[in-house]
Amino acid sequence: MGTSFYTEEELKGLGLKSYGRNVLISRKCSIYGAGNIAIGNNVRIDDFVILSVGTELVIGDYVHIACYSSIIGNGKVHIGNYCGLSGRVSVYSSTDDYMGFAMTNPMVPDKYTAVYSADVSIMAHSLIGCGSVILPGVTIEKGVSVAALSLVDKRCKTNNLYGGNPCQKLCAKSTDYLKMAEDFERSLLTKSNEYQ
Repeated sequence: MGTSFYTEEELKGLGLKSYGRNVLISRKCSIYGAGNIAIGNNVRIDDFVILSVGTELVIGDYVHIACYSSIIGNGKVHIGNYCGLSGRVSVYSSTDDYMGFAMTNPMVPDKYTAVYSADVSIMAHSLIGCGSVILPGVTIEKGVSVAALSLVDKRCKTNNLYGGNPCQKLCAKSTDYLKMAEDFERSLLTKSNEYQ
């Protein structure tokens, strides 16, 4: 019986900059600029995800990118360890000029457009709720949760829950997940030592 994820041989043929162990990428995922994409270990990218990378996309370990999400643009995008992008999340590292000072869309020559690109960073242990949009230049610090259907247009500070359009801090989060992460990583080291 077949699988909906690329085999190891097929992964090699994608032309990714690098990828680690246990990488599950759906055959229904669209990848543009594969040579600019580095993927860590234990990563799953689901159906109908679009990765369109002009400069650099780095995905850490234990990351899940759910169906219909997209990461698009010419800025660098870094996604830290233990992050999750829920369904239909859009991460943009580039945007057109919406104020009418230039023409728009990629079919118009560059000299007539004013595309703005800026790096996006989603730090470790962050979770982005379904349908949310992250704009160019945003940093989401460690342990942030973004509620569903939020527009993230500014920096989100460590260990807080954000939500809304535009997003705002809703409340502080528990940090229990940090102890769980330590336990999990210890268990991985124990397993690793058992096999040596």
